[in-house]
Amino acid sequence: MRIFKKPFGFGNGTKKRKNNIPDGLWTKCRDCSHLILAKILTENSRVCPKCGYHFLLTCWERKDLLVDAGTFREESTGLTSRDPLNFFGSKTYTDKLKDAMQSTGLKEAAIIGSAKMDKKNIALGITDSRFIMGSMGSVVGEKIARITEKALEERIPLIVVSGSGGGARMYEGMFSLMQMAKTSGALSRLKRENIPFISVLTHPTMAGVIASFAGLGDITIAEPGALIGFTGPRVIKQTIKQDLPKGFQTSEFNLEHGFIDMVIPRKELRNTIIKLLHYLT
Repeated sequence: MRIFKKPFGFGNGTKKRKNNIPDGLWTKCRDCSHLILAKILTENSRVCPKCGYHFLLTCWERKDLLVDAGTFREESTGLTSRDPLNFFGSKTYTDKLKDAMQSTGLKEAAIIGSAKMDKKNIALGITDSRFIMGSMGSVVGEKIARITEKALEERIPLIVVSGSGGGARMYEGMFSLMQMAKTSGALSRLKRENIPFISVLTHPTMAGVIASFAGLGDITIAEPGALIGFTGPRVIKQTIKQDLPKGFQTSEFNLEHGFIDMVIPRKELRNTIIKLLHYLT
């Protein structure tokens, strides 16, 4: 009787080799399903090298992508939301805030501060979709209003990067909706003084955010493939009972219909904004 040994890589050998592969080494593209080495994805600004799909970035990653290294000075760091409605459901609003703080390391869905781009002073605001979908409550609205006022006071360009899929935050009711008027009012003062405001829209930018500060840029730029609109396409389709145009509410669709000015790939975004700053100032 002849005994055959198992070829290398089968049986226990395969299991052992799999366990030696570190977690997080590969990432699957959500668009084309291409497997990407994590290091390559990071080096490519978290853009799929095969299809160009733009993965979500944190507010800190976006800051690093745009501004001169070491120049960002965060402001209004101590602001946190309250629970004016005593909102409760499966979880209270207070519990949701605590969970978001713990998972993101942020106190709210936006960071603001001063920085430099190509040695030019700017005022910068960035929303982060990880914190309750980047929705705008009292604190986010207050931060955007404050950084707009700083740009007005120091007469420096304002750049706001929006990634707010949640729109106005329902847990704060009318207090959240008031932020739409407050941020729009602050930006109208900036416009009267001819101080440039560049609005950068990323996936997703929706509802009360796009209906207020995110939609009021002197120049509005979007990343490729971002969902940009007021109500989501599924809700619209269910409401009007009609099929929507192909690519409805994407960056490219909005560019074609005149709502935004440019669609710029992430790796070209910093240089494009720098050129605009030099032109506008």
